[in-house]
Amino acid sequence: MKEIKTSAIVGMGALGMMYGRVIQDHVGKENFFFAMDKARFEKYNDKENILNGEPYMFSKRSEGDLIPVDLVVVSVKYPSLDEALKIIRPLIKEDTIIMSVMNGISSEEILADNFGKDHLIYTIGQGMDSMNIAGELKYTKMGHIHIGVPADASDIQKGNLRGVASFFEKIEMPYVLEDDIMYRMWAKFMLNVGINQTCMVFGAGYGSVIEDDSIEKAIFVGAMREVILVAEKEGIHLSEDDINSYIDLMATLAPDNTPSMAQDRINKKPSEVEAFAGTVRKLAAKHGINVPANDYLYKRVYEIEKEYL
Repeated sequence: MKEIKTSAIVGMGALGMMYGRVIQDHVGKENFFFAMDKARFEKYNDKENILNGEPYMFSKRSEGDLIPVDLVVVSVKYPSLDEALKIIRPLIKEDTIIMSVMNGISSEEILADNFGKDHLIYTIGQGMDSMNIAGELKYTKMGHIHIGVPADASDIQKGNLRGVASFFEKIEMPYVLEDDIMYRMWAKFMLNVGINQTCMVFGAGYGSVIEDDSIEKAIFVGAMREVILVAEKEGIHLSEDDINSYIDLMATLAPDNTPSMAQDRINKKPSEVEAFAGTVRKLAAKHGINVPANDYLYKRVYEIEKEYL
């Protein structure tokens, strides 16, 4: 089992800061840092972040000063992954573990293609209501990091999974060890396709999207049902029970908070629509399935982004 002593996060957004605080508070600045390019380092190195109203200074390193670590957490937005690969590379040594908390179902494949499958464990974050607006992070629920490896995982990956679970126990990171991580990743993907895009398009919070008989809820649920259709063709069985459990989960979150894509609209940044509706539409075309809700959301997101990008 791999013992984790040093770690780094690539991507200083809502999840990165939320998880980064837990890690840094337990292992210290000497064993943790955010890795970033020179431009971001020069912009943010001397700045404190505001976490739930309190100033907090993270440890940071710039490209050219990056060192290999035991664990790399990838927490960038989907449009930034290609750029992030050059930041990740100097962090990797022979036994480094990589975990992605990115949205979507494709980042693990991209990271495995670049660094080798044995480095990867599979991960999703779920149940949080974190919001990062102009560098100020607010959240009432951290949720859990769900971790696992696919059925065909190597012995190295299985050992790395045990190492991460042990590390999370040590630093008191809320986590769930999944027996079927691929199902869990697809289920979270289904939720993201519904909640992220609907909140972005309607400028809505979690509370508005689950109101009965609303157009927001109809689009939210319709987009998720289309994921069920394409998932079945890809060998993953999702159901209406999964949709209902996520509606119940949304009801536990701060009703005025919003997911990452709606925050992208507020912050006037490119969204992850290609990771969500873009992926659904490609898989639907592959299997000859109609996905009108995702077609609508895909079109509307680009119309909205055109106003500020």
